[in-house]
Amino acid sequence: MYSELLLPLIAAMFLAVNMGASGTAPSFSAAYGANIIKRLAIPGVFGLFVLLGAIVAGKQVGITMGRELIPQEMLTPDILTIVLFSVGLSLLISNYLAVPQSTSQATVFAISGPAIFYQQLNSPKLLFEIIPTWFVLPVFSFLITLAIGKLLYKRIRDSEKIDYEKVSNHFLLKALVFVSSCYVAFAIGANNVANASGPIATMVLNELGIDAGSDENFIVIITVTTLIIAPCFAIGSSLFGYRLLHSTGKGIVEFGLVGASLISIVTATLLLIASITRGIPTSLVQLNTFAIIAVGISKMGWKKVIVQRTVRKFWIVWIVAPVFALIMSYTLTALAHYYGIIFF
Repeated sequence: MYSELLLPLIAAMFLAVNMGASGTAPSFSAAYGANIIKRLAIPGVFGLFVLLGAIVAGKQVGITMGRELIPQEMLTPDILTIVLFSVGLSLLISNYLAVPQSTSQATVFAISGPAIFYQQLNSPKLLFEIIPTWFVLPVFSFLITLAIGKLLYKRIRDSEKIDYEKVSNHFLLKALVFVSSCYVAFAIGANNVANASGPIATMVLNELGIDAGSDENFIVIITVTTLIIAPCFAIGSSLFGYRLLHSTGKGIVEFGLVGASLISIVTATLLLIASITRGIPTSLVQLNTFAIIAVGISKMGWKKVIVQRTVRKFWIVWIVAPVFALIMSYTLTALAHYYGIIFF
């Protein structure tokens, strides 16, 4: 039995490596773009705060991913391997294209594949809670950041009474940017680690014949799986993080320390609210990028930012990657069912 758990666990770790690569950009692109932290130091710091976020604040999202999208008994080793492999491959392609992708959206779509095939998808949860959040939160991130940028950030920078260059190089402001980047990594841990650890925890409980619906049992197992999966985020950050850091931190707009702090604080706070209050798996990548675009607009105007090639590529990959994960997981499930590998 234990050998059957090995393949989905490997697939979960493969997914976590790719999530770590994708998550590096929204957490430390601001600090990296503002030249505060060295690239080689990012994976270790990032991995530590991801682990803390997953342990401290990842419970609700874990419950959503492990128990509320599809029937718990569907999370067998075979189906879960298909789901996690589909997400991991989707993210691997996105990472190769140097476009940070939403791990949560790709995972939700991949889990939906087998559920749609067997007509077991929890549609109300997906349609009325998760998907609306995906559209609303990036808009909030953009509007809040743009409003603060227009009212505060730009005025401070352009003020004749304030030496902006002196303020922007102050060590306290640099410390704020670093702390806010760690705050983002913490928020990623609270939301994204559960994409892998939540389904894995339910699968383990199913295979051991333990009630997966018990909060006490679920929390114990998901804590163990989190301790295995979360460190893989640092590995992914180390292997693939640089190109994504450059695309997001340098490729959209050069921003100063005030803008960097603003981006990190706004996006991490919105993600933590979604994670803790409703357990909604959502995209920090998109929250972060929309905030970066807002800062760019406040500095350079709409036309110079929106038409950039980097921004256009983001739109395309954000749409294609989750759909690719859905199609792949659905197709693999159908093939496995046809050849008698899995039944439900």
